[in-house]
Amino acid sequence: MTLPKFRKEDVLVEALPYIQEFESKTFVIKYGGAVMEEENLKQMVAQDVTLLRKIGINIIVVHGGGKEITSLSNKLNLKTNFVNGQRYTDDDTIGVVQMVLAGQINKDIVRRINMHGGRAVGVSGIDGNLLGVKKYEKEDLGLVGEIENVNDRFLANLMKDGYLPVIAPVGVDGNGAVYNVNADIAACHIAGAVTSSKLVFMTDVEGIKDGERLMTHLTRSEAQKMIEKGIINGGMIPKVESAFRALDAGVKKVHIIDGRIPHALLLEIFTKEGVGTEIVDE
Repeated sequence: MTLPKFRKEDVLVEALPYIQEFESKTFVIKYGGAVMEEENLKQMVAQDVTLLRKIGINIIVVHGGGKEITSLSNKLNLKTNFVNGQRYTDDDTIGVVQMVLAGQINKDIVRRINMHGGRAVGVSGIDGNLLGVKKYEKEDLGLVGEIENVNDRFLANLMKDGYLPVIAPVGVDGNGAVYNVNADIAACHIAGAVTSSKLVFMTDVEGIKDGERLMTHLTRSEAQKMIEKGIINGGMIPKVESAFRALDAGVKKVHIIDGRIPHALLLEIFTKEGVGTEIVDE
């Protein structure tokens, strides 16, 4: 990975019109991958989202935690099963999911943001019936949920009071049963529900590339053609399909960025070229 070089003074000057444009807008950040594992990167993300909130942008963070769930399951001698690359969540595993996502990871993110002067509040999809779900039925993944509704008023009230919601992706059905929810999909539904201007996926890749060239801007049709030609392949396909889902829900722009780049969020949002790929409808 080659890190892009930016002169600090150029970034600051270039940022001004974007700061003015994005005031009072809402951004959803999907936080996951290696950026959740390295201490320096975790601190930088906390700084970045705090700064974004301080300059008047409403921020919602949705986080994953698959590696941590697997790690704790192993320590507890619980078998981890996957079906077509997706975690099978049984009765024992859903307890681990809640401990790791709604407990350990969520509160660590909240602590870091607040340490930098933010007003983060950690919630799960259970709190305030934030994520109403039903059992995922396309294949048997156990206690994995499909989102039916998002309590956008709950989030709006938190943001109106100056809070920065940090959301653990677990949901609850009409009978009170708890389900594991894919974090990317949760971020899409939440971004659509709050009419977010941007949804940013923080990943372990540089964005969408055509050969060695980073594609900084793509329309939906251009991205679809790249999938059909095999240029977009492997693990990037689900990310791009999630981007399409978010656009369908009304999100104006979806960004796929490399979270391993220091302060990637600020560089993507406040510079013309950015550090990743933005996808728009047309």
